[in-house]
Amino acid sequence: MSPQNKSKIIGLVVVVLLAAGGIGVAIWLNKTPANTSQVVDTNSETAKTSSASYRDGTYSATGEYISPNGDEKVGITVTLSGNKVNNVSIQTFGSNDQAKQYQNMFKDGISDVVVGKNVNDVSVSRVAGSSLTSTGFNRALETIKQDAKA
Repeated sequence: MSPQNKSKIIGLVVVVLLAAGGIGVAIWLNKTPANTSQVVDTNSETAKTSSASYRDGTYSATGEYISPNGDEKVGITVTLSGNKVNNVSIQTFGSNDQAKQYQNMFKDGISDVVVGKNVNDVSVSRVAGSSLTSTGFNRALETIKQDAKA
């Protein structure tokens, strides 16, 4: 094999590796614009409880999740009235600057996504660019739903 062909093959391998690495980073970051919010109301757990009734009141729980930096948790307090979310507040416990940043982004956007919604239909996947905090929120909300069942 000539040195020129070796250089072409090496160049091709480098390009393929860079492309694969870029795709991996994009998947890992799972980026969306910071002001984008999504509500997912179709998961199997929500579908099972869609007709459940809950006692009016204010409930709190903590939900755990795993981030690239390790275990994290987020606290939520939800006020329910007529099975609807009337108020939500978030307590952040970020273990490092990055976790704190994402939890604060989530905290700033969650009210717009869930207040006024039937609690049976609330299951968030990404709020204000934060996707992992949603897992902790959803877990805490499931605990609250168990505690508030009529």
